[in-house]
Amino acid sequence: MDFEFSARTRTYLAQLQTFMDAHVLPNESVYAQQVDSASSRWTIPPVMEELKAKARREGLWNLFLPESEYGPGLNNLEYAPLCELMGKSPIAPEVFNCSFPDTGNMEVLVRYGTEAQKKQWLVPLLEGTIRSAFAMTEPGVASSDATNIEASIVRDGDEYVINGRKWWTSGIGDPRCTLLIFMGKTDPGNPDRHKQQSMILVPRDAPGIALVRMLHVFGYDDAPHGHGELTFDNVRVPASNLLLGEGRGFEIAQGRLGPGRIHHCMRQIGVAERALELMCRRARERVAFGKPLSENDVTQERIAQARIEIDQARLLVLHAAWMMDTAGNKAAQQAIAAIKVAVPAMTSRVLDSAIQLFGAAGVGQVFPLAYLAATARAMRILDGPDEVHRRHIARLELRKYV
Repeated sequence: MDFEFSARTRTYLAQLQTFMDAHVLPNESVYAQQVDSASSRWTIPPVMEELKAKARREGLWNLFLPESEYGPGLNNLEYAPLCELMGKSPIAPEVFNCSFPDTGNMEVLVRYGTEAQKKQWLVPLLEGTIRSAFAMTEPGVASSDATNIEASIVRDGDEYVINGRKWWTSGIGDPRCTLLIFMGKTDPGNPDRHKQQSMILVPRDAPGIALVRMLHVFGYDDAPHGHGELTFDNVRVPASNLLLGEGRGFEIAQGRLGPGRIHHCMRQIGVAERALELMCRRARERVAFGKPLSENDVTQERIAQARIEIDQARLLVLHAAWMMDTAGNKAAQQAIAAIKVAVPAMTSRVLDSAIQLFGAAGVGQVFPLAYLAATARAMRILDGPDEVHRRHIARLELRKYV
């Protein structure tokens, strides 16, 4: 295993760091102010479109697509440090058109979409002119087991009729959201529970889609992106909108979630690095009981532990990326599951130490720590809870001894 960065990764990393320092980090407060001061929080801050235009002009665009004709063709190992750097800012991934759920949805379209579907939906997503959402999780069932999904997709002539209730549909609050990828059952009676589901492309403005409410994550609404609860009441879409074929939904989900999970973990390494940086700077500057906080043993212990855990987690992520590149996503599933458990937990611990050092300032809105802590905690549930991943890891491990 050789984790040395490739020449093109080093080039992109230098360009990305310069752009982050010059444009992204200084505009975080501008972005927040524009969201808060708009007549509606579900309005796109002008600064975001300005930053996206700059990033695209500089070629820092769609870096996430592995070995693809639609991007620079970086593999997972090459993309990892770039994604980590983007993770240092909550607004950075969108600036470079590398934010979820669009990245996952674009990968689905690249892998499984027809040429017509790509032309209609993939091209504008790659251009960053529209956004999308992924409708999988349901409030009425334990969606950690995707075979529980109850929403229906029923063929009626040249159309499919969709019914169901979805929630935690991320991105639905964005006024640019034009496309939903919807998962439901086309064959609920199939004895193979993993072939009951299908995925279908649903236009956001299709009649019968109703927004029940927007949901908060630990009190944060994540506007203007957001997470919504939706109902689908006899929503009709052309039969040609079906992805890959009936009964292939679970297969698509697994193909989508693997890259999505490692991208989340890459970004979470960046979140932890930012928390450690803030902690170190604060410890140097802040004086209590006659000396800087950095001179306290407990502070030094927390900083050292954070450095150790971040570096350990990064190596796990790089190993998973290397496995995906060399052996394929299926062979890397244990490594992907491992990082999905380890990285968000590590990030939460580092953020907790940073918040403790900041004191009252750490739990408010002046610094980003509280928001980052909320998102890191949510990551232990997003794309499958820790318990499901641990179960999967254990089963794969036990197979070695049959």
